[in-house]
Formats: sequence, structure tokens, C-alpha cells
Amino acid sequence: MRRYVARGTAAATRVAAAADGLPAGDGYYVAPTLLCGLPDDHPVITDEIFGPVLALQTVPDIAAACASVEASRFALTGGLFSRSPQTIEEVAARTPVGNLYVNREITGAMVGRQPFGGGRLSGTGPKAGGPDYLLQFVEARAVCENTVRHGLVV
Repeated sequence: MRRYVARGTAAATRVAAAADGLPAGDGYYVAPTLLCGLPDDHPVITDEIFGPVLALQTVPDIAAACASVEASRFALTGGLFSRSPQTIEEVAARTPVGNLYVNREITGAMVGRQPFGGGRLSGTGPKAGGPDYLLQFVEARAVCENTVRHGLVV
């Protein structure tokens, strides 16, 4: 994670890091960091990072934002704040994320009600926590019988 922060800090046009409140001494701590102005092909943009590192990208419009998400190798979670039903519909139709949260925080899926999982290289594919989750462990079988019998039943 520290390598991402170091590489991102070197390439970004603007950096904000919250170093206050971190424990002193040795340990595995990374300050929450916001990186702005990274090139589109930078690893902080293209890799799926699970840590307190956020890259902020600017785009000219919703179509460009959707195109950027569509081009990603990852598709775990997306978030959108919009009052426009057309924008919400377009983003929902175009983004391949496993969970799209609209006008709310992007964490906190309710287990058993909101299955959680991603697409592409994010997650395992099947959504965990939903009512159909156990079906992925079932092997489907079919038995076909001709009910028009000829002759004696043995």
C-alpha cells in the first residue's frame, strides 16, 4: 500500500493525506490519502486497491465517466449521486459493477437482503449474502421420463 501512495504522490498534481492520529512506531499503518490528477493508466487508477487510498478523476460528462468504468478490469462497487432519473438509468445500464449505490453511501449492504459481489476481476462472481447464495453449491440434475408406457409395468 505504501508503494501505491509513494508512486501516486510522485505522479499526482495534488495530494491530501491525513497523517494525524496515526499510531507512532512500527506497524502496518497507512494514512488516508487522496490523489488528484493521476494519468488514466496509473496503477492507483487501474489496480483494485483495498486501502485508504483514493484517486479522484475528473471527466467531462456522465458518458465519459461510464466509459471509464466500462474500460476497467474491475467491477466491484459503484456510487452515484444524482437527482436526474435519466442519469441514474444510464449509469445503472452502462456500469458493470456488482453493486451500484445511488444517493447513499457505498458500504453497508444488508446481508440477506442485498447480495454483495463484483464482476470481472472483482470478487468471485456469485453474490454472497443474498437469498440465492446457496444455489451456487447445488449441482443441477434433470430426470426425464416418458409417461406413455407400453406393455406391462415391471
